[in-house]
Amino acid sequence: MVAIIQARMGSSRLPGKTLADLEGKPLLARVIERVLAARLVQRATVATTTNPEDEAILDLARSCGLDAYAGSSNNVLDRFYNAAKHVHADVIVRITADDPFKDPDIIDRIIAVLLENRELDYVSNTIRPTFPEGLDVEAFSFDALERAWKEADIAADREHVTPYMWRHPERFALRNVTNDIDLSNLRWTLDYPEDLVFARQVYGAFPDGRIFLMKDILELLSERPELSALNAGFERNAGYKKSLRESGAGKAG
Repeated sequence: MVAIIQARMGSSRLPGKTLADLEGKPLLARVIERVLAARLVQRATVATTTNPEDEAILDLARSCGLDAYAGSSNNVLDRFYNAAKHVHADVIVRITADDPFKDPDIIDRIIAVLLENRELDYVSNTIRPTFPEGLDVEAFSFDALERAWKEADIAADREHVTPYMWRHPERFALRNVTNDIDLSNLRWTLDYPEDLVFARQVYGAFPDGRIFLMKDILELLSERPELSALNAGFERNAGYKKSLRESGAGKAG
């Protein structure tokens, strides 16, 4: 099981966020340590672009002991596919580097469903989201990724890695994992300056360096509800929905 972490410096809404400081470590380093804490992740790699500004991401990945791959900036599906080939991955968990609170227990839960049900191509907690945005995890076979890479033909499906899979349940065996309580209204990702303020406040509340989990953040927010207001009101999955509109392919999902 290989975790492939998508990362780039370019961002229209929050440039340079991938290396933003969170309690003394760059965001990407925080994501890497969280992913590697998952028991079922055997190794991880970083997939970035050939853009000059992303040399810093390659350097950071290597300093964390990870292999890294640089590919297309706009065709993210192609970049991800070639990164998977580069590390000879049979089963993949996709991680995005703008999510500072990835939970290793949730990562393990998604992976376990895929490994225990070999008839499945793809497992995630995102088809019908019930976890906070930013705790998204997708696991899938290399075969499914290769089929998507060969068949996807609209820009929105190539600017993102997995939509072609979950938009075509007739071609892929899918499963969605849900939380007991719908927490999809909570925003724990990093796209806007307000998200960075929120992330720094949360990390500052856990100064001991341990990897805190979803349950720990929920407990913190119950004690300090004002934190959730820092970055409330933004649309979930705004980037993909924008790509889909620009492709003329209708609504997401």
